[in-house]
Amino acid sequence: MTIIAAADGSALGNPGPAGWAWYVSDFCWGAGGWAHATNNQGELRAVLELFRATAHLDDDLLVLCDSQYVINSVTKWMRGWKAKGWRKADGRPVLNLELLQEIDAALVGRRYRFEWVKGHANHPLNEAADSRARAVSEAFQSKVPFKPGPGWVRTGALLPATEASSVVVRSAPPRRGSTASPAAPPPASEPAARSVHPELFSFDSAATEPAAAPGRTISLALSVDEHARLAERADRLGVSSEELLRGLI
Repeated sequence: MTIIAAADGSALGNPGPAGWAWYVSDFCWGAGGWAHATNNQGELRAVLELFRATAHLDDDLLVLCDSQYVINSVTKWMRGWKAKGWRKADGRPVLNLELLQEIDAALVGRRYRFEWVKGHANHPLNEAADSRARAVSEAFQSKVPFKPGPGWVRTGALLPATEASSVVVRSAPPRRGSTASPAAPPPASEPAARSVHPELFSFDSAATEPAAAPGRTISLALSVDEHARLAERADRLGVSSEELLRGLI
C-alpha cells in the first residue's frame, strides 16, 4: 500500500515565527514549529517528521510537496553534497545542514518518491498541510498554544473514498473526574468489522457479553466524508470523535 501525504512549511516574515505540517487526512496529521525559522526549514522539517512518523511501517510513501528546494535537495543534490563533505559545488557549506543530515538518515531503507504540487492551487492535501503549518506559525507569532495533531493514526486514514469507515462508541458508567479515552478495539470474539445494518445504530446484547463491564456498545456506520466532518468538528471543539458522539447521544 502507498501512503500519500503532503508536507509543507510556513514562516511569517521568512525568517520569523514558523511552522511545519504533514497531512494524510483529518485524523492523521502532525504539526510543530519554532519562534524563529525560515520557510525552507519548515518545509524540510515537515518532510523529516513525516518520515519519522511512518518509520515503523513497510508501506511505500508518496510525498506531495510544493517546494522545489526540498525535492531537489533530497532527490538530486544530497548525494553530491555528502560526497563533498556536505559542501556545495562552490565549496560553501550546505544550508540547513542538520535537518538535511537527519532526513538523509531517515531515508535509509525506505521506499519513497516525491511529487511536486503547485502551492495555493486548491490541491486538497497541500492546502490542508499549508493551513496547519501556517496555524502553527501564527500561534508562535501570537504566543498561544497550537494543535500538534493526532500524529500517525492508521485506522481509517487510508481507506479508499468509496469505502465506509465506522466509529464504535463503548458506553460505560461515568466516573467522576475521569478523562475519556479513545474507544477500545472489539474483543477477539467479535467479528473484525460489523456489517452495515439497515438501521442507523446497532446495539449489542447484554446477554452476549455477560462478563463485560456494565454498559452497551453502539456501532454507527459512517461514510468517509461523514467521518471526516465528524473529526473536523471534534477537532474544533478540542475533543475526540468518540467524546463528541457521546455528547450527542
